[in-house]
Amino acid sequence: MSSSVATSGSPGSPCTPAGLAALDRLRTWPGEHRVAVGLSGGVDSSLTAALLVEAGWQVEGLTLWLMSGKGACCAEGLVDAAAICEQLGVPHHVVDFREHFQAQIVDFLVEGYAAGVTPLPCSRCNREVKFGPMLQWAETERGIGRLATGHYARVRHGAVSNNGRHQLLRGLDSQKDQSYFLYDLPQEALGRLVFPLGELTKADTRLEAERHGLRTAQKPESQDLCLADHHGSMKAFLDAYLPPRPGEIVLVDGTVVGEHDGIEHFTIGQRKGLGVSWSEPLHVVRLDGAMNQVVVAPRAEAARAGAVVGAVNWVSVPPPEGPIEVAVQVRYRSAPERALLTPLPATDADRAAQRPHRVQLTFAEEQFSITPAQAAVFYDGEVLLGGGLIQAAPATGSHQ
Repeated sequence: MSSSVATSGSPGSPCTPAGLAALDRLRTWPGEHRVAVGLSGGVDSSLTAALLVEAGWQVEGLTLWLMSGKGACCAEGLVDAAAICEQLGVPHHVVDFREHFQAQIVDFLVEGYAAGVTPLPCSRCNREVKFGPMLQWAETERGIGRLATGHYARVRHGAVSNNGRHQLLRGLDSQKDQSYFLYDLPQEALGRLVFPLGELTKADTRLEAERHGLRTAQKPESQDLCLADHHGSMKAFLDAYLPPRPGEIVLVDGTVVGEHDGIEHFTIGQRKGLGVSWSEPLHVVRLDGAMNQVVVAPRAEAARAGAVVGAVNWVSVPPPEGPIEVAVQVRYRSAPERALLTPLPATDADRAAQRPHRVQLTFAEEQFSITPAQAAVFYDGEVLLGGGLIQAAPATGSHQ
């Protein structure tokens, strides 16, 4: 099939082989073809809706109102989402989730940064704000049991998986794969999700959006974090919520080497922008919320051989009973690293939080920038096995 661009607004023949394959998958999808589409106003979610409509699904758009004022996921996004639904001839629903978003994400972030950790809001938002509540709203208010989004990820549903579980897979475009942020979704949600873009590249998406004549076809990418888009930068967001808290920059042994304007402006592994003059480059190795200190050390002292990961959600496989070899991704853009994963006993706090799975990671090679409160996500090839939150290392100078 030719991959040349078809006439804009004429969705009769896809302009990419990947687009044709996506339509074939959607047309042969088992079960009812009614779906709510999470629309942010970006090109990815817009094309998701367009492909589903073209494939003959009964589509209703659903946009969450998360923040007030100008922002990619707010004022502009709402306008574009509404326009896309009008163009496609499908209903559009806007649900006011501002109070829920404030409590679950904004307050959570501010508390974390104030305590000296760098929280990961996106996976929490996917579980607590987006997928779960959107599925519930669609089911309760519209009688729709499925949700589609523009994420670059794939789901192998239980009926065709190798173990009966719904399995989460990487998106085929390695540059856009977003499975990392979806590690915390429960089985019940995964079984009801549709990801039409999972086997498309971003270039395919742009071409397909042009073919449909979508107003968002060339819309610029937003930043990974909507709060940064909304406020202009992450620093501006934090400054809006946290008062100035100057303090000391110290070596691991307590030697004062500089001053900072707030620990929330630093992250583990950071080297540039410390404002410290020293005999060798220094890196942030710990943020001490209790002492309001940024702890730094030479790179050789900043590596860690392992990490404890708590609040683990096992996705594509049952919780392992013994050690297993995995590939671990400790940041969204980081390369997977080989590690031995060993299950640990749950703590009382784990059981109280109903998150009883905890593991020890021992890396094949020492790792740099292991950041407490960020996600460590475990893979076996393209299959996302599970993931959890990195726990703080002991403050004794140990770099386990």
